[in-house]
Amino acid sequence: MANSFIQKELEELKKKYGTDLPGSELISCHPVSVRIRFVKTQHRQFDVCVQFSEKYPTTPIIIELKSKTIPEKLLAGLTNLSDEEAKKLLGKQQVLPVMKFLWQFLNDNPFTVCSEELSYIKKSLITDKDEIKTKQKSGVITMTINQDNYYFQLKFTVPEDYPCTQVSIEERGNNFPKHFSTVFISQAVELARRQIQPPLKKKPKDPPFEPKPSLKLVAEFLVKDCVRRYPKEPCQICKENGFPPDPKSVVTDESSDRFLERVYCAHLYHRGCLDTYMKTPPFTGGKLCPGCKQRIYHGEWNITPKLAEDRWAHKEAKRRELDEVVDFLE
Repeated sequence: MANSFIQKELEELKKKYGTDLPGSELISCHPVSVRIRFVKTQHRQFDVCVQFSEKYPTTPIIIELKSKTIPEKLLAGLTNLSDEEAKKLLGKQQVLPVMKFLWQFLNDNPFTVCSEELSYIKKSLITDKDEIKTKQKSGVITMTINQDNYYFQLKFTVPEDYPCTQVSIEERGNNFPKHFSTVFISQAVELARRQIQPPLKKKPKDPPFEPKPSLKLVAEFLVKDCVRRYPKEPCQICKENGFPPDPKSVVTDESSDRFLERVYCAHLYHRGCLDTYMKTPPFTGGKLCPGCKQRIYHGEWNITPKLAEDRWAHKEAKRRELDEVVDFLE
């Protein structure tokens, strides 16, 4: 009786899988086991292996999921959900309904390929002062990161063919200085781009380029290296906190000595402090950041060490001439 029930179910599966499970591949279909491959994208795919229990259909089918791209933890959870679906169908055909459930899940969940990245963000980057929301079907993650009195609202969209396409990043609101928020987003976009586009100049010993996940990388950069960092970051010269406690007190006048500058190495300077430091000896080898000892690069102070030294020497000569005049008049 059971064997004839299984045979009938298998015949029906062969007829319907093409229309009920579009895009799937029926690899094997016999009483020993059934195997179907689901491929939504290059990385959103898995094989479903089914075996019939001894007392089937009064007992549930045995389900195993296999994938080279979807995390094991997610596969285990999905297997448990499939087991529960099968238990709802005791006494009835179970294979096709469970397959439909799994195919629908794969279609409706762009986060299947980045579940571990999303889990890391929730556990390691988000605090009880922050907010994060996810929209499964659209692959959208929105978050508000709060640090002291500063905030940054972000929107990440996971594309359907992720990670072959980079995650998209949008700024939805913040109270950081404009030139800082612009740099935050532009650098995050560049980090994501590098994960999916090979470098223009490939080194001979480099392995073949393969796209890499970008969600965790850009979220970590924006949260830890930007929003968390800068409200507490000191000026590398005077060591005073760069950002005032009240965001409304941030200096926006670019000519002010208290205007905040972020140099290439990502350290913070008051404009006046940086200007004095860049124009004061020593100049040999270029000016180094006191915080990380890297060469300081900034568009407004982009001159050679020799030219900087010549200008300083000229300024000092002028100052001495004026001092001599003052001494003579006195």
